Amino acid sequence: MARIAGLDLPKNKNIWIALTYIYGIGKSSSSAILEEAGIGFNRKVGELKEDELAIIRRIIEGKYKVGGDLKKEEKTNIKRLMDTSSYRGLRHKKGLPVRGQRTHTNARTRKGPRRQTVGGLKKKELKK
Repeated sequence: MARIAGLDLPKNKNIWIALTYIYGIGKSSSSAILEEAGIGFNRKVGELKEDELAIIRRIIEGKYKVGGDLKKEEKTNIKRLMDTSSYRGLRHKKGLPVRGQRTHTNARTRKGPRRQTVGGLKKKELKK
């Protein structure tokens, strides 16, 4: 069982894909880690020896912020924006899109499902 950054990697996956299961490591970071470690991209996780896994662990711990530490840092950054009442912080507080998207239509993911209007309900009841 390959355990890196507190996460068990699937044995039957290629190592460059399996590393992307770790929060904070994408495909480009994964390939950079493997190039530095000198490990082939298409090797399966189950085929790796313990010393190769140790090299990967050392590289990740030394150069990358992953997992819970990264999530904690992101939350503190968002909290700082909200505390300083910056525009982005206010958008986070209100649950609206932060990066300039339109909200007149769309933005349903951030705003949630549509609310039923009171006037719309009265019209339906009168028709019955």
